[in-house]
Amino acid sequence: MCIVKASSISSPSQSEVMANLSVKKVEVCRVAPKPGSPENQSLPLTFFDLLWLRFQPVERLFFYQTSSTDSVLSKLKTSLSLTLQHFLPLAGNLTWPQDSLKPVLSYVQGDAVSLTVAESDVDFDHLINSIFLPAQDFSPLVPQLDVTDERAAAMALQITVYPNHGFSIGTTTHHAILDGKTWTSFVKAWAHICKYEEAQALPSSLVPFYDRRVVKDPSGLGELYSRQHQNKDGRTDNRSLSIASISKDRKAPDREDSIRGTFEFTRAFIQTLRAHVTSKMASDSSLHLSTFSLVSAYTWVCMVKAEEIKGEKTALIIGADSRSRLDPPIPATYFGNCIVGRVAVAETKGLLGEDGLVVAVSAITEAVRSLEKGLLDGAENWVSKFLDFSLYGRTYSIAGSHRFEVYDTDFGWRRPKRVEVISIDKTGAISLSDSKNGGGGVEVGLVLKKQYAEAFDALFASLVLH
Repeated sequence: MCIVKASSISSPSQSEVMANLSVKKVEVCRVAPKPGSPENQSLPLTFFDLLWLRFQPVERLFFYQTSSTDSVLSKLKTSLSLTLQHFLPLAGNLTWPQDSLKPVLSYVQGDAVSLTVAESDVDFDHLINSIFLPAQDFSPLVPQLDVTDERAAAMALQITVYPNHGFSIGTTTHHAILDGKTWTSFVKAWAHICKYEEAQALPSSLVPFYDRRVVKDPSGLGELYSRQHQNKDGRTDNRSLSIASISKDRKAPDREDSIRGTFEFTRAFIQTLRAHVTSKMASDSSLHLSTFSLVSAYTWVCMVKAEEIKGEKTALIIGADSRSRLDPPIPATYFGNCIVGRVAVAETKGLLGEDGLVVAVSAITEAVRSLEKGLLDGAENWVSKFLDFSLYGRTYSIAGSHRFEVYDTDFGWRRPKRVEVISIDKTGAISLSDSKNGGGGVEVGLVLKKQYAEAFDALFASLVLH
């Protein structure tokens, strides 16, 4: 029996948390693409986009430290305008015209991104270094996305300045318009232009590819999904773009009674997990022992134990970027959504048992391997009934990816000091990113009720692997 240590956090105390974060809104302005940009651009949604039509917007937050904050706003605004020349649709809006089978993302001259500018006198060092914080503390640092039944903005931004200490950039994006890979490309393009003050010279890896014809749909999934969306709520022509409420079956935590925690998997710890699973499965070398599988599996086991799940089975929803998996593959810089979901299912008693990590890795391996057998198997049901949540004692999901390397996003003020997926407080998802400490580590973000967060912390710090 061995006890494995990982970077973790101490139990939260009242002195370590900052409720009621004070933020003063200075202005709300609109930033348009630099004059001289194309006058308009229109993109029909693909079936990959339609999966997310009424999903919760994705909120993310970057913190940067600098003692000289006077020039921050002007540099960020100027570079944003220049960046939008390459990402025109993000200044546009989503609509669903009566004469269109599918919703359409359109940019027309005059469209712009809503940018909120704010200030805060909060203890910046505490904000970027505290591993446990009340779930609601970051909410004032991300903007609301303008969404109505008839129109939805693609994106909203917020810059909050902490005078003489640093600033944060909050982004809120419509999930039907872009996935995490495309969002990462936009933010890194913005950072590149801001840092190097080069409007035209984006690296090829950051130049978006817009031709929607590369996404083949021989089975008519786009039309099917559009019809299914229109038939929601007992209607036959429901073209509403309003965001759907979170299903009670997803069990997103109550933010008023929850805290946000960040946990780091070091490269050494990940290797320890890999060695442990390998020793248990000497006769089975087919398990998928990637960093993603091991981090997700360990987190899954800790969550089930911390929350004391009683149901017979639990599930973990994972997403896979399918740009390289499609036949034929599409460019890595394709703008939009290209995610395929899979569900790993395991018996709860197996996850709670002495071989829980192996059980979790086996379930994730089976889910990942199913991508090779049929990428779009069952896709006709992904909008109408992706998963029957009532079958599981608890359903978890993963948001983000360590492969996005968000901590490499340098606007000219070096690496961010902290990056968070804020919207997991609404969806209940588990966020993944690379580690701010580098070295091949991974950060996991959670929002849990206090007692579950404390239990997770204890398990994570010294989970006994038999």
